Amino acid sequence: MRVSRETLTEVEALAQAAGAAIMQIYHAPDFAARIQVQTKGDDSPLTEADLAAHHIITAGLQRLSDAQLSALPQLSEESADIPWRERRHWQTYWLIDPLDGTKEFIKRNGEFTVNIALIHKGQPLLGVVAAPALQTIYSGAREIGAYKDGTPIAARQDSAAPTLKVVGSRSHPSPDVQDYLDKLGKPYELVPMGSSLKLCLVAESKAHLYPRLGPTSEWDTAAAHAVALAAGAEVTTLDGEALRYNQKESLLNPWFLVR
Repeated sequence: MRVSRETLTEVEALAQAAGAAIMQIYHAPDFAARIQVQTKGDDSPLTEADLAAHHIITAGLQRLSDAQLSALPQLSEESADIPWRERRHWQTYWLIDPLDGTKEFIKRNGEFTVNIALIHKGQPLLGVVAAPALQTIYSGAREIGAYKDGTPIAARQDSAAPTLKVVGSRSHPSPDVQDYLDKLGKPYELVPMGSSLKLCLVAESKAHLYPRLGPTSEWDTAAAHAVALAAGAEVTTLDGEALRYNQKESLLNPWFLVR
């Protein structure tokens, strides 16, 4: 399946519109009152901003100029209660995280994103990652390439680098990651970052490696995964298999590496 540059541009605009809605709340003088944090079933936070972005994206995808893509099913973090007996038959669908890094949003450190991905046969074909507080957008698609703010990016291997730059979670540090890094046998510099921006740093060669040895959901990674693949990076399980989507009832990812 192929996607067009026009579709990528439309999805970029949609992610930016969702980001603008998030930023209205982010900059509101009554921010603390507006977020009204609720707790979802997995103990992750939910705010008014998550829901506002969700509604903009889900409605906007249904208005895409490509009628085939606009009619596809959607799976969003905020509407994820679609039974496996239905989901297992999906070959192509939209996978959305309206506000990835809600904890970063609540902390107001800017490291949160809007994630929109197109999945086909378990693989991400297209992805857009908008970081509205940073005024940055990453996008990518198979056979089109990867971009940051419209400029092409690539994940270049730098085997001669004396120190590995390893990106890690700012809000979810893991002792398993520390054990993994201790076994690398090479000096490393840890680059903390929130949300799906971690994968994007590898995609643009600002980091060499991102080991995720902790829980993530499929909507957390799919859009940035598409960007990373389009930039030439690898995203694999610890066994070296490609990270895939909608292959099981659980929507949790296995541990994975981006390099």
